[in-house]
Amino acid sequence: MVWLWPGRALYAGPSLRLEPHSGAVACMAVGVDAPFTVHPMTGGELRVRTALVAPRVRHQLTASGDHMLFLYLDPGSADDRACRTCFTTGHEKILAEHRHEDDLLTWAAELSSQTPVPHVTAWITKATGHARTSYADPRITAATQRLIDAHQPLPAAPLAAELGLSESRFLRLFRQGTGTSYRRFRLWAQMHRAARALAAGHNLTRAAADGYFASPSHLSTAFHAMFGLTPSALLSQGLTIRCLDPSPDAVT
Repeated sequence: MVWLWPGRALYAGPSLRLEPHSGAVACMAVGVDAPFTVHPMTGGELRVRTALVAPRVRHQLTASGDHMLFLYLDPGSADDRACRTCFTTGHEKILAEHRHEDDLLTWAAELSSQTPVPHVTAWITKATGHARTSYADPRITAATQRLIDAHQPLPAAPLAAELGLSESRFLRLFRQGTGTSYRRFRLWAQMHRAARALAAGHNLTRAAADGYFASPSHLSTAFHAMFGLTPSALLSQGLTIRCLDPSPDAVT
């Protein structure tokens, strides 16, 4: 099951055989029934039940149990900033051992497609320590929302102009505020649109078009690089996507 909101996405389901990848946004991983191991490509490993991996950190995650949960948070958002303070060990790029780990594991074991949405959002609030997504700089909030809602490809220059900034100033501000690049976050926004199309019952060809990918193979390549598996491999698990945002394409 995937629940999708602006600023958040939550996967709960079987453990996936993930290959090395580098996310566009922050990812909190939870080993629901057993520990998992995070292998940064720079070396070393971390065996834990909960971890928060920063965007643009190339790593591989190996599960030893049957069920995992992944919470994706817009980098630099209030969710992300608050969530970082909830971990007790690790370093800047990969944090571990959430201070409410026992409660989160108990609740995570109960999440399914039948779970009422308020219970799902309550779990997220416990995980992040925060109830809403926002950014320290309101211009970043406006920019990320425009990207998620855009009905056409949105280059940096016109968005910078909307905010009264030069393109170079906007790109620096965006990176400082989110910890990731505009290009990487725009790719995340494209994934949102593709997911909405899948939730509406469309195939990968339509999802690729709706997400402004050049082709289904472009979507597959970008998805694999970001999540460590192909969209077809994920969909083969019998995935259900529930969109919980104001998009006209959303299924609720």
